[in-house]
Amino acid sequence: MPIIEATNLVKRYKLKKRHEGFFGTMKDFFVPEYYYKNAVNNINIKINEGECVGYIGENGAGKSTTIKMLTGILHPTEGEVIIDGLVPYKNKIKNNMKIGTVFGQRSALWWDLPVIESFKFNKRLYEVSDDIYNDNMKKYANVLGIDELLNIPVRNLSLGQRMKCEIFVAFLHNPKIVYLDEPTIGLDVLVKEDIRKVLKQVNKEKNTTIILTTHDLRDIEEVCDRIIVIDKGNILHDGKINEFINMFNKNRIVKFKVESYDEKLLDIVKSNNDMNIEIDEGEIKIIFDKEKLTANKVISLTSEYMEILDLSITEPSLETIVKDIYRSGRNV
Repeated sequence: MPIIEATNLVKRYKLKKRHEGFFGTMKDFFVPEYYYKNAVNNINIKINEGECVGYIGENGAGKSTTIKMLTGILHPTEGEVIIDGLVPYKNKIKNNMKIGTVFGQRSALWWDLPVIESFKFNKRLYEVSDDIYNDNMKKYANVLGIDELLNIPVRNLSLGQRMKCEIFVAFLHNPKIVYLDEPTIGLDVLVKEDIRKVLKQVNKEKNTTIILTTHDLRDIEEVCDRIIVIDKGNILHDGKINEFINMFNKNRIVKFKVESYDEKLLDIVKSNNDMNIEIDEGEIKIIFDKEKLTANKVISLTSEYMEILDLSITEPSLETIVKDIYRSGRNV
């Protein structure tokens, strides 16, 4: 039985029409007109215990609305949500004891108090035993690098330091499910690496189910093995990341580090509809359709026009593939 199950889930908002100008404003005030918009449109999701799932989409696609319905913050307009046998918006207290949440723009920490006081408050709130609390402090506080932050008021922390503490609070009570909504937004590379490391560690050791929404698809690639793509309230794809990449990635990339190149190279690439070229300070990328060309063929066609120092063959990243899908409007 799935630990998370959403069936025919819909969230519909009633919105007020706005008219321009003075008379339009008067009309809006005295004779308001309304319309309805679905933020989430008849979606179905099943997630098993211990899965790490990336939930991605553009701004306004319906990601946060879905997460808020799964956590019980929002009531669905239609459909049903079952979280570990509970309807979250009907059983908020019991559901909250089973889940952890991190919302990138909201804090679970007390702003004016030292970090350790927020940890102790959540320990009491979730009725965490001393053994579990001390074990989690020992395992994860050091990995996140928050040992030295415990006696500093939250207001004095940097964004990266605060988000590390938010992550720790979310996992403090050993929840069955953790929802992470943009947890790495605005963070530097090293902080992101620490957070990814902890997410993978907790999932492996505790079999914690993790739902991660983010615009940084490196988070998804490194932490998750399944991806759900949503657009305009509809699920476009739900499956393993490698299946998604294989299904929608028709390109490969040959990267050349070069000392110099002949301008004729540009003509060679442009004359072949199955190749594109990108040039950037000593590096040349040739992107080609792997269903029509091989890497050896691309190298043989272009290498004589470059003084090559090194080369490598790679696949486009998940981020590149998703961006291409959204740009082209392809239905996945």
